[in-house]
Amino acid sequence: MASGLEIDAQLVVTLDGDDVKIVAVGTYLIINFPSQRVFDKITSGPPKDPSAPKKAKDPNAPDPLKQLNELALRLGLVLDLRVANKTHVTFGAGNSPKITFNAVLGKIGSFFKGN
Repeated sequence: MASGLEIDAQLVVTLDGDDVKIVAVGTYLIINFPSQRVFDKITSGPPKDPSAPKKAKDPNAPDPLKQLNELALRLGLVLDLRVANKTHVTFGAGNSPKITFNAVLGKIGSFFKGN
C-alpha cells in the first residue's frame, strides 16, 4: 500500500494573461507564479470594500500556513510555492512551513512598487 498520494501532472493556468505553472511528480508539487505581482494578486483574496470597518484579528484563529503544512504532511506531499522560479515557501517538508529569504525580498520589493 502506498504511503502517500502520488501525482504525475503538468498544468498551465492562465489568469489575466499570466501563466501559472503547476507541475507534480510523485509526492512533490511545484506551483510557479511568473512574478511577485501575480503572486500578490492571487494571494490577496477578494477585493476589500474601502468603506467597511476593519476587522479585529482573532488571536485564537488557526494559522492558515500551519494548516496547509499539516495537510501536506498528512497527504505525504511536499508543496513548493515559487515566484519567478525561486522557492518562496515549502509546505510538508517539516513541522512548519519553510519561508525563504526570496519571499522576504519579494514582499519588500512589491511594497515599494506600489502596483
